[in-house]
Amino acid sequence: MPKVATILKTGAADEAAEEPPGVTTVKCEVEEEPPSLVAPIAREEEKPPGSQAHNNRNKFFGHIQDEQWNDWRWHFRNRITTVEELTKFIPLSTKEQDHLKLVTKKYPLSITPYYLSLINPFDHDDPVRKQAVPCFAEIALAGVGYEDPLEEQRNSVVPGLVHRYPDRVLMVLTDLCPMLCRHCTRKREWHKGGWVHTSAEIERMLDYIHQNPLIRDVIISGGDPLTLSTHRLEEVISGLRQIEHVEVIRIGTRCPVVLPQRIDDELCSMLSKYGPIWLNTHFNHPREITPEATKACDKLLRSGTPVNNQSVLLKGINDTVETQRKLCQGLLKIKVRPYYLFQCDEVQGTEHLRTSIDTGIKIIEGLRGHTSGLAIPSFVIDLPNGGGKIPIQPNYVLSKNEGELVLRNYQGRVYHYRNPKGMGPSGNGHKNGKRVAEPALWPQRPIRTPALTPGARVENRAGVRP
Repeated sequence: MPKVATILKTGAADEAAEEPPGVTTVKCEVEEEPPSLVAPIAREEEKPPGSQAHNNRNKFFGHIQDEQWNDWRWHFRNRITTVEELTKFIPLSTKEQDHLKLVTKKYPLSITPYYLSLINPFDHDDPVRKQAVPCFAEIALAGVGYEDPLEEQRNSVVPGLVHRYPDRVLMVLTDLCPMLCRHCTRKREWHKGGWVHTSAEIERMLDYIHQNPLIRDVIISGGDPLTLSTHRLEEVISGLRQIEHVEVIRIGTRCPVVLPQRIDDELCSMLSKYGPIWLNTHFNHPREITPEATKACDKLLRSGTPVNNQSVLLKGINDTVETQRKLCQGLLKIKVRPYYLFQCDEVQGTEHLRTSIDTGIKIIEGLRGHTSGLAIPSFVIDLPNGGGKIPIQPNYVLSKNEGELVLRNYQGRVYHYRNPKGMGPSGNGHKNGKRVAEPALWPQRPIRTPALTPGARVENRAGVRP
């Protein structure tokens, strides 16, 4: 997808953070076994939220005044982008440094001082570290997967604008990010340096949206669009609001998690003028729910911007029921809705972080009935070749015919449920009464009810719905 690179100037006060990311890396074990689904949470998770950050800030950045620490531009300018810088904060052997330098030639490094302060520098298996610090497996397994598994470039109608679903488009404004997450779907863009779409390119996107009245929902993404100045972001949002058929604007950003200082009064005041705007962010682990992140989400909510969370299921980071439960319940406590749990995409350089699909199914099954439905995200796979998102759930339907379903609940108990034959005037849920040809979702077979003694459970019934 051709793009014109516009590197933002570091001299202008409001554009200072919009510089291209630097380059760098850290070691992880290629053959590390995934943790058990019922493994206990690591001891660090029991510490009060933000305690690791507080200790590391004092240790690593104690000389930084609060005025600077609370300035998102300072964090952006002072990102850790080289192996040499990283060794000042995280102990690395000579071999590890050599490995990391090899990795960062292909997949650069960028970590904000804030997010670095959340890492336990002495724990190679730290779940925060694994998301930020490069791993030799990124190049050791680089041949597995695809550069662009979702085929966003093929679905780009003009540079930067992806139109896959009839009523939605994705606007990719930049590839700049405060932090380069090791599981990033658009990892393919990193070697291109930092680019921002020009005003002329954005006008082409807006023109396409204006000429297609079916589009009612626009997702602004990147990179991270909040690396742009508030003024520049407002130009895009105000342009969208001048298009009558655009009903909803969504912003995809990880700033509340990796750079919460970016959620400042100026940004929130601007967003409040153009609602409805929804913000989708990306907490992956309960340790990321810090007082700073909580404050950022609260400011967004008070500006009238609802916040959803889209996690990615990551091996050794959040692939247990216990961790996901603590994450989702923690999000509800800060008024953020758990929205999606994504199966990690088949992106080159991420294979070491991917889990089996069964892991995600068992996590959802372990949450259902054991916590509020509000705390249960939809587990989805974003299909390769631009196939779109599909939800994957445990199979609670044991059998079905015209008159009855046999279902199991979260305890494994089996129940019969009468299936009403009429669904409306036409009997098939369609006003015109025409029968819609659809593939059968379940095999049409006689109901077979297991013989159960009172209180008995049916085990091992989890599976993917056909």
